[in-house]
Amino acid sequence: MNAAAYIRVSSRGQHLEMQRHAIDRAAALRGDVVAELYEEKRTASVLARPELDRLRAAVRAGAVRRLYVFRIDRLTRTGIRDTFELIEELRRHGCELVTASDGFDLNGPMAEPLIAMMAWAAKMENHARRERQAAARERIEEQGGSWGRPQRLTPAQQTEVSARRQKRQSIRTIARALKIPHATIGREVARTEGSGKRCLKK
Repeated sequence: MNAAAYIRVSSRGQHLEMQRHAIDRAAALRGDVVAELYEEKRTASVLARPELDRLRAAVRAGAVRRLYVFRIDRLTRTGIRDTFELIEELRRHGCELVTASDGFDLNGPMAEPLIAMMAWAAKMENHARRERQAAARERIEEQGGSWGRPQRLTPAQQTEVSARRQKRQSIRTIARALKIPHATIGREVARTEGSGKRCLKK
């Protein structure tokens, strides 16, 4: 059996190891060895995702006969229709889907209503999370705070970057001098100088 696994988390701060371990256990119980891992840190609120697209291409080519996921919502959170269409696509190309922790057989007689219920719950959780984030943002901004990631540079570092840019120093030179990542300096320059100005990158 050509077995593969699709593992997904929503943000860079989350980790994939727990899903890997659960899938390895589920595969071992079936006597499978997962030969190919498709891993990504992306939201499931959109169906077009690089690793999922690569996996679907492999399934269409007949390279994957059994696919392991941690839960159905690792594949998609975009609703019942997308979930069923994706599962049907897998089946149409001879690929069996196995979940490590949902606790039911996706090929059993109760599979379709259970999949529908779980797909609906996943989509509702997406909506609820967006509402919580919007409410939190509104509350913080009403209190005079700012939403988003905190500044990575201190005020003194920001002043130093500005002074060095006035001397026409490049982003790379400033990053090396201040021992700060190049990308962080680049974001600061873009923030202060604006996208319309030409930045010295070398």
